[in-house]
Amino acid sequence: MSEISFRPAVPTPDFPALAALLSKVWPQMVTAGQMHEWEERQPAGQIRLRFVAEKGQAGIIGYGLVYHEASGAEGRFLLDVIIDPQWRNRGIGGKLYDHILSVALDHGANFLDCELSDNCPECLRFARKRGFIIDRHIFESVLDLASFDYNHFQPIIFRLESEGIRFISLASGGDTAALRRQLYEIDRQSALDDPASKGTFPTFEEFSRQVFEASWFRPEGQMMALDGQKVIGLSAVGYFTHNNRMYNMTTGVLPAYRGRQIAQALKILALRYAQSYGAQTVIAHNDSQNKAMLAINRKLGYRSQPGDYRMIKDLMLAAPIEIGA
Repeated sequence: MSEISFRPAVPTPDFPALAALLSKVWPQMVTAGQMHEWEERQPAGQIRLRFVAEKGQAGIIGYGLVYHEASGAEGRFLLDVIIDPQWRNRGIGGKLYDHILSVALDHGANFLDCELSDNCPECLRFARKRGFIIDRHIFESVLDLASFDYNHFQPIIFRLESEGIRFISLASGGDTAALRRQLYEIDRQSALDDPASKGTFPTFEEFSRQVFEASWFRPEGQMMALDGQKVIGLSAVGYFTHNNRMYNMTTGVLPAYRGRQIAQALKILALRYAQSYGAQTVIAHNDSQNKAMLAINRKLGYRSQPGDYRMIKDLMLAAPIEIGA
């Protein structure tokens, strides 16, 4: 039996194998093309170190990530360990974890995040054995667009318009630089106000690379609510060609305008656009503690799917790490 070896991941030659590996364990298929796009959209100033685990002719059987956002809290790192399901329970994941943990510590890590599937008991045991605790539960909700009836919800739109709220898309608003800046600001405020927020958000320049220049971005799918000329809410959907799905990337309304069904109206308009575009389904990510958004999604017909646990480990409070345990 050949030994397991770890080495830094090399983007172009490794992406096909890594995409195949991620597609085995993530709920949605990943392509090498997507990984190249993610690579091109990465913000400046981050620490992002990736490693692969290889075993002889089997090739790449594991992937490890060490990540620190430039805008994140000092010493806070995301660690990720993914092992091909057929190679699990052989100690490979533990060795890869030890390897990337030592890298994170060398870079000043004092607090760790990780995310893992909520329907993978062995993954949860693996993380808990290494001192991680559950912080949040994030899961997907899916809506079959063939069953969505816009006319049923249209009275909500009419009522809000009669109250002076105006609805536009980024495209119908002219897709101007000023409107993009307002879209960014409402997205930033909504994200930082989300229960799952880590307290960080990309700069406008980083956001532009990650969103406005992304292949999934559609100006027609960026639905905004305005009070006069002020953008007060946003619901954005993006299209992914490889699976003919729309993703509801974000929905948020300024605090002063909540409680008036504006968020629901924005999601309704985003769903109408997704339906007209020809997508089969729309996927949304939900925090289990975001009760208001969960209630809206249920009204619209979303069905909950398996998701992820966000887990944390404070290295300043943890017991000494026993490498190889």
